[in-house]
Amino acid sequence: MSINPNMVEIASLLGETSRATILASLLDGRFHTAGELAMAVITPQTASFHLSKLVEGNLVKVEKHGRHRYYQLANGEIARILESLLAISPPPEVRSLKQSSQVKMLQEARTCYDHLAGKLGVQLTESMLKAGYLEKEEREFTVTPKGDHFFSEFGIDLLDLRRKRRSFSHSCLDWSERHHHLGGTLGNGLLTHLFDLGWIVRVPSIRAVKVTPKGKEGFKEVFCIEV
Repeated sequence: MSINPNMVEIASLLGETSRATILASLLDGRFHTAGELAMAVITPQTASFHLSKLVEGNLVKVEKHGRHRYYQLANGEIARILESLLAISPPPEVRSLKQSSQVKMLQEARTCYDHLAGKLGVQLTESMLKAGYLEKEEREFTVTPKGDHFFSEFGIDLLDLRRKRRSFSHSCLDWSERHHHLGGTLGNGLLTHLFDLGWIVRVPSIRAVKVTPKGKEGFKEVFCIEV
């Protein structure tokens, strides 16, 4: 009898195509109904069956509001594990122009649970490292005194973010860029602020985000990034 945790149980949950697709869709960090997660590939009833398995396996949590159930990844650690698996997974087989366009958008900029990922997320992180706002350690980033001043001037309350009971500024491996981007509450605070500024907007139906004309100017002026 093994004394180790049962990896086979989790592997069996991830080893089914529909469940893996649902988990990837939940990487946008938002709540979704079973119908939304069915994505015209499976029926909402089938999606509900798979979601119940994921809830039982503690990979997904569910909230009931009236007659509706809303599903979300259980926590940020689950998201980090899924992103790491995506980083070592083979790329999808592109079979249509629409799929090709969606894959490209995801690679350019997307949400990774609750922070920014993709090419833009990595560029933004590298820009802050180069400017001396962040320093890279083994598994996390550290905000420098220069960074304290920058984030304050940029409108991000670091003291409030540090109060939250979770990782503050860990490094997250980006599956498409194969480099680390900024995660944790700081990554979430930065993503939320970029939405509030109107620099980025969500792309409907997938977890990609799109840079607005205002964002192109802002990223160039503040972070020296050409988008």
